[in-house]
Amino acid sequence: MQKLRALMLLGFCIASPVQAGLFSDDDARKSIQQVEARVLVLEEQDKLQTKSIFDLQGQIDMLNGELRKLRGQNEETAHGLQDAEKREKDFYVDLDTRLRHFESQEVSVQPKAEPAVSGDPDDPAAENRAIEAAYSLFKAANYANAAKALQEFLKKYPASVHVPNAAYWLGETQFALKDYKGALVTYRAMLKASPEAARAPDVLFGIAGCQQELKAVMQAAATLKQLVSKYPDSAAAVKAKKILAK
Repeated sequence: MQKLRALMLLGFCIASPVQAGLFSDDDARKSIQQVEARVLVLEEQDKLQTKSIFDLQGQIDMLNGELRKLRGQNEETAHGLQDAEKREKDFYVDLDTRLRHFESQEVSVQPKAEPAVSGDPDDPAAENRAIEAAYSLFKAANYANAAKALQEFLKKYPASVHVPNAAYWLGETQFALKDYKGALVTYRAMLKASPEAARAPDVLFGIAGCQQELKAVMQAAATLKQLVSKYPDSAAAVKAKKILAK
């Protein structure tokens, strides 16, 4: 723009001697001032355009930065979803293994009549016979009758030393029957009544399995973490760690 002003003024000066007879000094000064004014206007317009270009470039750079940030967040979200899907898949694989174990036993076993839990509640021999009968049904994969026998045992012998095991087997039986809500209630009641029972780690793993089947994925993960934290050396914790690590 400075070159433009110089060229315009130079051209005017060169032309001035030729036109000396036509213009007075005042006219010449006015003409020069007008040219300078036009040059200033053009320079100001050029500055405004340059500023606008810089402003636009700054906005473009800012938008590009935000776009890169959003792409990064999207990639992190996609990666997190993939990890969650993998953990969920691994969890189902473990649960399916348990179910196949139950179902493979059920194929070769014909349902048997439910043995009645009879006898004196204060008779240790009768108590032992009752729990053995119920457990036999459970081991034979006769889950419908096993559930009834275990429920009756828990009702008749609420103070028995076998209650924690009976409650655990009842929960496993309900899980095998796909009564996940019932199993969840049974497992939780067992933990509340016998928090220090040897079966407690397995019960927590069973609770996580029920929660997973009921689509409470976040709760299932929290239960597995609780299991690992409280019973880190248990066999159930080993399985929970593998699931959480994937």
